[in-house]
Amino acid sequence: MARPVTLVTFMLPPTLRHWAGETTEIRVFAIADHDDGHPTLGSALDMLRRTHPSLEQRLRDDYGGIRRHISMFVCGENARHLGGLDCALPPGAEIFVLPALSRRQETTG
Repeated sequence: MARPVTLVTFMLPPTLRHWAGETTEIRVFAIADHDDGHPTLGSALDMLRRTHPSLEQRLRDDYGGIRRHISMFVCGENARHLGGLDCALPPGAEIFVLPALSRRQETTG
């Protein structure tokens, strides 16, 4: 029996396109870890590491997790709320990658 595979698309913001050959989207196959599993965000990032290692390094921290300043939305939902790297990916999933917005405190004086 073969492990489930699905084609997913990473949609990139302008700030990350430099590490992807200036493209707006990258398609990769996400492969499940075992025969009765589901392809996950982690497995999609593993495949992204093979095709675009410099980009993947900007998305994951030294421990393999999603960097704190990066948000990923899987089919419109924040991946952190769907299980993070263990988030199951449906066939044809679109993963929107966004730099987290920082809120600057303004002082008056």
